[in-house]
Amino acid sequence: MPWVKKELCKACGMCVDECPVDAISLEAEGAVINEQKCVRCGHCHDVCPFEAVRHDSERIPQEVQANLQWTRNLMDNFESAEERAGVLDRVRRHFNKEKKVVEQTLERLGELS
Repeated sequence: MPWVKKELCKACGMCVDECPVDAISLEAEGAVINEQKCVRCGHCHDVCPFEAVRHDSERIPQEVQANLQWTRNLMDNFESAEERAGVLDRVRRHFNKEKKVVEQTLERLGELS
């Protein structure tokens, strides 16, 4: 999912004009991409002269940190080491399930060609 790095966005509107599904709007802080409307075509990446439209892979470290914080917050609800270990085990199963969904989706994308 593309995103806009606010400190680089000059609110020029080029991405807004080029978006084929009107998923980008200009607000006071600059361009904003509506994740629900975005079809991930990449036009906004291609036309931004300030490189403000970024690739979602850049956010992987932040997403990992958010997942770790989410897990810590869950574990904070339990005092015993045994309960905390149980939460950690359930979180691992949750992410392993998500991993399987992604892997199987990637495998089956070829069926769409």
